[in-house]
Amino acid sequence: MHITIMADSETLECITEHERILQEIESTDTACVGPTLRSIYDDQPNAHKRFMEKLDARIRNHDREIEKMCNFHHQGFVDAITELLKVRADAEKLMGQVTDTNRRLQDAGREVTAQTEEVIRCRVQQRNMATTVEKLQLCIPGTNAASASVRKILYYAALKTMEQLEKVYIPRVSQYRFCQIMAENLPRLREEIKDISMSDLKDFLESIRKHSDKVGETAMRQAQQHRTFNSAVAKQASMGHYIKPVYSLNERTHAHTPNGLLMDDDTGDDEADEEGDRETFENYYRKQRKKQARLVLQPQANMGFGFPVNRLFDLLFEVRDQYNETLLKKWALVFRWIFELDNYSPIPVETEEEYKLVVSRFPFHDAEIEKQDFPKKLPMSQSVPQIYTQVKEFIYASLKFSESLHRSSTEIDDMLRKSTNLLLTRTLSSCLQNLIKKPHIGLTELVQIIINTTHLEQACRYLEEFITNITNVSPETVHTTRLYGLSTFKDARHAAEGEIYTKLNQKIDEFIQLADYEWGMAESDGRASGYLMDLINFLRSTFQVFTHLPGKVAQTACMSACKHLSTSLMQMLLDTELKQISMGAIQQFNLDVIQCELFASSEPVPGFQGDTLQLAFIDLRQLLDLFMVWDWSTYLADYGQPTSKYLRVNPATALALLEKMKDTSKKNNIFSQFRKNDRDKQKLIETVVKQLRSLVNGMSS
Repeated sequence: MHITIMADSETLECITEHERILQEIESTDTACVGPTLRSIYDDQPNAHKRFMEKLDARIRNHDREIEKMCNFHHQGFVDAITELLKVRADAEKLMGQVTDTNRRLQDAGREVTAQTEEVIRCRVQQRNMATTVEKLQLCIPGTNAASASVRKILYYAALKTMEQLEKVYIPRVSQYRFCQIMAENLPRLREEIKDISMSDLKDFLESIRKHSDKVGETAMRQAQQHRTFNSAVAKQASMGHYIKPVYSLNERTHAHTPNGLLMDDDTGDDEADEEGDRETFENYYRKQRKKQARLVLQPQANMGFGFPVNRLFDLLFEVRDQYNETLLKKWALVFRWIFELDNYSPIPVETEEEYKLVVSRFPFHDAEIEKQDFPKKLPMSQSVPQIYTQVKEFIYASLKFSESLHRSSTEIDDMLRKSTNLLLTRTLSSCLQNLIKKPHIGLTELVQIIINTTHLEQACRYLEEFITNITNVSPETVHTTRLYGLSTFKDARHAAEGEIYTKLNQKIDEFIQLADYEWGMAESDGRASGYLMDLINFLRSTFQVFTHLPGKVAQTACMSACKHLSTSLMQMLLDTELKQISMGAIQQFNLDVIQCELFASSEPVPGFQGDTLQLAFIDLRQLLDLFMVWDWSTYLADYGQPTSKYLRVNPATALALLEKMKDTSKKNNIFSQFRKNDRDKQKLIETVVKQLRSLVNGMSS
């Protein structure tokens, strides 16, 4: 009984819990359903079955309620849909009527707007036309008067009319474009009137010159009358009588041009001042009259005076030579100053404007550089356009003196070309040679100087064209002097190339002086010496700069450097102050030579054929191979044959090096090992030494 009651109580409790869970499921978010359902499985083994039965019952209950609600509202929904379908047709019809009405209203509005705009436009046109007619009527009197004055050759009246137009009529209608056009044309009309007046004045002066004899006769007669009258007046005054003059000859005779322009100082001031060109005409008139007077007084050509002038011209030519010498000294200072300020670097150009500025000063053309994007660099340094500009300035300065010698164009052209040749071959050449020899000019600067002289040499033909344009003497003329100054730049370039080879060898010597071999070392370090690696790195960076050099200069410099390096290393081995060399030192030296050979095979400068550059170290290589392999039998057997493996090894060289290795007093000497291990080998070495000596003696004899 107790068990049954407990079971019933548990069942009741489970049912109550299920009700709570269902309410929680219905009222909470779906994200929290998981933990709730998990609690059902955690309580009792069969609780979930009872929960499922309870859940099915709850679902069926809800379904019945939903079905009741749908049945209750179904008829109302059907009636609403039926009414909506009836209204739909009427709504579509109404929308169509509204659309038609709006379209008709829009069409009517556009028509009214167009008509209104047309009326406004017509009224504006009428008003503008009336205003234009009114304003044109203000200008008609002036334009008619100006036209009539010009047609009647009354230039002064025309100028007055144009002045009235500018000051009175045009300001009233200045807001119109035709008035602006009229105002712009008035200066042109004034210039036309001025030109016509000047032409008439010239004709007038020409007519005066034709009748200069009669004019002079009349002037002299009037002067005589004037003196006679003055004498009579003075005589009457001395006698106490006074005679009133009927006329006065002191009044100036007025000269008029055919167009009515006054040419004296007493009348017409206002008119001439209004026109603004009175002074121009008066000055021209007086100048021409003075020229005519000089022509009258100038003797004929067949008169002269009988004095020789050849010595005067000789003196002028001597002065010209001294003047050119002075110019050459001045430009020598200019050239030195330009070279001092040069940075010996390619000219950087950031924009198109900077590029055009450089090209305008120096004739530079390079299709590849022109295709490059900005910023870019031009190959020459800043001294090149400066030198070119200064040469042109020298030509101008020399021309100023030559023009005053009254020589022909051909002679002046010849003078200019000779002076320019002196400037290039003497002054500029001397400055370049001195520049190349200066201590502060390094390898980079020498490379840039070679590039600069190349571009200056190419620009010489433009200097010839420049002189031709000045003198108008064709360069094809038989007696024309050519500009041979371009040899200046070739000589300077060769000097710079030679200086490059010298300075490069000096740098190699500086590195070799840092060598610190341990000539008695037992074995090598297994790596090349530090000084040699630094030297090779220096040569690599230097030859990268040399790639900009023209022609074979870079290849020649590279070959010269390798030969000098090979010779210096050989001299180091054969130095008379070096008394002993161990095999370990030979091995270390061999490692350094291998690095030199690797550098030569890496093609530091393009253009070498095959193993040309490696052949610079062939003497060292065969000598070191002979000692490293100790192949004396082959050397002695094949000596003198063209196919010898050690053809480049001189017996005297081999003997000198072998003598340095033969000293038996050192501990680590290879021959000490031979003596301990095998005395027969020591005898063999002595034999080799004797044979080498015999070969050396045979060569000397």
